[in-house]
Amino acid sequence: MTTRVSLFSSPLLLGFDQLERSLDRLAKNAADGYPPYNIERIGENGLRITLAVAGFTSDDLTIEIAENQLVVRGRQADDSERVFLHRGIAARQFQRSFMLAEGIEVTGARLENGLLAIDLVRPIVEPKVRTIRIDTPPAARPRGPRAIDVG
Repeated sequence: MTTRVSLFSSPLLLGFDQLERSLDRLAKNAADGYPPYNIERIGENGLRITLAVAGFTSDDLTIEIAENQLVVRGRQADDSERVFLHRGIAARQFQRSFMLAEGIEVTGARLENGLLAIDLVRPIVEPKVRTIRIDTPPAARPRGPRAIDVG
């Protein structure tokens, strides 16, 4: 029996349980290479994910966002009237997931020539520096010089 050691088990990385579960889920999805996809930068703050979904119509596809995860699913209806002598075009269902950084928004999606393009916008993030005040309880505050009784 092998024991899996978590990358996030360090006491310095508190609160990353959800991230670890998401990474595990994405690693499982990445093992299946269907459908193939590209991710490209569009302009200064834009991104586009393009999936090759030949044979799928817009009715066969769904795009959802849940907990910063973009999920694209495809499912074709069975066409029992067609008789194939050779079937080389994949007609299987799929699910492809992408983790989105905080604040990324989907601005639109379109299906054209067998390619599903999903456009996203990355917000401009201003670096924030915050100083945290350190409170000291009254009993622990240093006091002024004390008189020493020499006798």
